[in-house]
Amino acid sequence: MSSEVLYEVRDKVAIITINRPERRNAISLAVREQLREAFRRFDADSSLRVAILTGAGDKAFCAGMDLKEAAELELKITPPLPVLGDNFRISKPVIAAVNGHAYAGGWLLAQMCDLCIASETARFGITEAKVGRGFAWAVPLFDMLPQRIVVELLMTGRVIDARRAMEIGFVNSVVPPADLLPEALRLANEIAANAPLTVAAVKELVQISGDMGRTAGLKFARQMFDDKVYCSEDAIEGPRAFKEKRPPVWKGR
Repeated sequence: MSSEVLYEVRDKVAIITINRPERRNAISLAVREQLREAFRRFDADSSLRVAILTGAGDKAFCAGMDLKEAAELELKITPPLPVLGDNFRISKPVIAAVNGHAYAGGWLLAQMCDLCIASETARFGITEAKVGRGFAWAVPLFDMLPQRIVVELLMTGRVIDARRAMEIGFVNSVVPPADLLPEALRLANEIAANAPLTVAAVKELVQISGDMGRTAGLKFARQMFDDKVYCSEDAIEGPRAFKEKRPPVWKGR
């Protein structure tokens, strides 16, 4: 992979970094393709349990689409960004570590992750209305946030700070800038220590809860846990490890 997206492994965690700090980590055509490759690489590596998505530098997580590139190429409909849970599915959790501005497509990148840790310097905004662009990807926000909050954000293009993002439920926690990656790694390692099939089932539960009504969702969830979790080797290993007073050795099967 070239340098616009960096890929690093720390134990069971992959750290994926958009590496265009001089352009506030804006989404270029190269970034789109390299993010897709990074997520493929993470999903295919059975030794990895969690990924962290972040941006290089301390100014921006991602400032959205590279508008200069779009203007130069006269782009109308841009090539698809790999959107987790939409056009790109992976079974393992991804944490957004938002280190600065997360605007437009940057908001989308934070939104598509399973969890979000933000620096005190982070700022969030869906700014497309200010430049005549669209946000079809905002539909899932109506399941994540109150309707009037979403409408306000979409219509005004207003930017909110990290504390406000946490107040409305978009961010899990806010930490000092120096603590951002350590906190994201702490959370990632806490998740990685758990049974991988159960963690993967959480992602499916989130997806089906948005796609199905209560009755259909409960029926699907019961069948999913029966098929994928309760009958697994890990379902035997967990209680056995508890009885033997030792850490479980998960096999993911």
